[in-house]
Amino acid sequence: MGVVILLVMAAGVAAMLTRKIPTAFALVILAVVIAFLAGAPLTGENSVLGTVIQEGAPALAATMIAILLGSWLGKLLDETGIAGTLVRKIVEFGGDRPVVVALGVLGVSTLVGTVTGSAPAAMLAGIIGIPAMIAVGIPKVTAAGTILMGIAAGMPFELPIWQFFSTALELPVETVRGFMLKLFPFALAAAVAFVLIETRRRGVEHAWSLKSASAKPTSRRKQLGDAPWYALLTPLVPLVLALGFEIPILPSMLAGVLFALFTTTRPGEMNKRLLRTLYGGFEIAAAPIVLFIAIGILLAAVKLPGAVEALEPLIKAVSPQNPVLFVVVFTLLVPLCLYRGPLNVFGLGAGIAGVLIAAGIYPAVAVLGLATSYNQVFGVSDPTSTQTVWSAQYAGVTPQQVMLRTLPYVWAVALGGFCVTAATYL
Repeated sequence: MGVVILLVMAAGVAAMLTRKIPTAFALVILAVVIAFLAGAPLTGENSVLGTVIQEGAPALAATMIAILLGSWLGKLLDETGIAGTLVRKIVEFGGDRPVVVALGVLGVSTLVGTVTGSAPAAMLAGIIGIPAMIAVGIPKVTAAGTILMGIAAGMPFELPIWQFFSTALELPVETVRGFMLKLFPFALAAAVAFVLIETRRRGVEHAWSLKSASAKPTSRRKQLGDAPWYALLTPLVPLVLALGFEIPILPSMLAGVLFALFTTTRPGEMNKRLLRTLYGGFEIAAAPIVLFIAIGILLAAVKLPGAVEALEPLIKAVSPQNPVLFVVVFTLLVPLCLYRGPLNVFGLGAGIAGVLIAAGIYPAVAVLGLATSYNQVFGVSDPTSTQTVWSAQYAGVTPQQVMLRTLPYVWAVALGGFCVTAATYL
C-alpha cells in the first residue's frame, strides 16, 4: 500500500506541475485519497471527515493569522510610503554608483522580507528599486535577482514563517528561531555575493525600457511625500520584540502594525486607514491562507496511523542516516523543490516532512533544517512562485532567466543549511 500512496503522490505532483489542478485543490484531493488508502473510515476516530478535514483544516490557524498580520503590515508599508521612502533614500545615497544602489536595494528588500513574503514583498521593494537599478546600469536579470535575494535574506526573520514551521512540525518557536539564526548568515552572504559577482561579471547596461514604470512611484511620492524618519523603523519593531524581548509572534506583528499607523497617520484618519489596509491585507493573504488550509489537511492525512505504517519502511529505506550522505543526497535533490516539486514545503513537501517526523526517521528539528533550507531555494528561484514571476516580468525578463542566474547562490545556501543540520542534529 505504501507504493500505491507514493504513486498517488507522484500523480499529484504531476497535476500541480502541469497546472491541471490548482495546488491547494490538488493537496486536498491527495489528502482524501491517501486517507482512504491508509484505511481511514469516513467518520469516527482517525477518519477522513473528522480527523483529516475537520481537524486538519484549522491546524495551521496561527500561521494563517500571522500571514494576515504580515499582509496588513505590508499594505501599511505601501500606503504610508514607508517602503518607498526607504528605497528612495538608498537610491539618492547611491547616486550613480551601480553597486552601491544595488546593495542598498538589497538591504531594503531584506528588511521588507522580514515583514511579509511572496509578491507583496517583491512589489514593496521592487516597484521603485528595479527601475532605479536599471537606470544606473544594473542588468535587468541582476536587478530582479537582487530583489529576490534580498527577500530571501530576510526570510529567516519572517515571523509568519517561524509560526508555520513551529505549527507544522510541532516544534517550539524558540527552536525554529534558533535554526533560522544559524541559516541567516548563509542567506545574507549569498545575497551580497550575488550582487557583487553579478554586477562585476555582467558590467553596466543602460536600458531605459522601464522609464514609464517609474511614473507611478513618482506621482505617489508627490502625493504622499516621504515618511518620517522614525516611521522607517517599522520593519524592525516586530523583530526587536520577538527576538530581543521574546514576545509571541502575533502580538509582535500587531505592534508593528500599530507603530506604522501611529507614526504616519493623523488621528482623524486612523480608523479609515486601519480598515482600508486590513481589507487590503485580506485580499493579499487570501491565496496563502487557502494554501495553508490545504497543507493542514494533507499533514493530517499523512500522519494517520495507517499512512505512517505504510510509508515508513519505504521512506526509511531511501533516507540517508550518515551525516555526510545526508548532506550529499539532499543537496543533489535541491531541484525537486522547484516548479512546485515534491520537496516544496508549501506543497507536497509538507506531507513528506510530516511522514519523516511521524515515522521517526529524522528528529523534527532535522526535518526543520531540510524544509527551511529548501524554502530558501523555492523563495528565490522557483519560476512558478509569485515573487519570482512578478520581479522577472516587472524587470522585463523571464522567470527562467532569473532562476538560472540565482540558482547557484541559493543552492549554496541550502548546502550550508544541510551542513548545519547534519553537524548539529544527526
